[in-house]
Amino acid sequence: MTDPIADMLTRIRNAVTAKHTRVDMPVSRLKVEIARILQDEGYLQGYKVVEPAADGTAGPVKTLRLFLKYGPHGEKLITGVARISRPGRRVYFGRDDVPEVLAGLGTSILTTSRGVMTGRAAVKAGVGGEVLCNIW
Repeated sequence: MTDPIADMLTRIRNAVTAKHTRVDMPVSRLKVEIARILQDEGYLQGYKVVEPAADGTAGPVKTLRLFLKYGPHGEKLITGVARISRPGRRVYFGRDDVPEVLAGLGTSILTTSRGVMTGRAAVKAGVGGEVLCNIW
């Protein structure tokens, strides 16, 4: 797989479209940080890293399990996900150029020298970085 972050976002997009309550994917530290941000921003109910079972029924590797969140009447909280920086074209923004998503209604996720954070947190911290994705 050449772009595991795009795979993660596609799994989330497909699960929300199909109204699933959870979605599983292979785990990595970057994916866990993205899941933490999505939970902090209110897009997810929660997440956890599932260890492989001793009998091998859950597969041989650790799995990241995301618990999706919906509105009180079943409406989607995640209406769109866009991968911005990808392996073939990296996109970086300086501390003064971090864009807003849907005039502040969405969230951009950046990797910075201080770790993975939202665009608003990066502006507040005065750092720029690589924009991984936008979610709204």
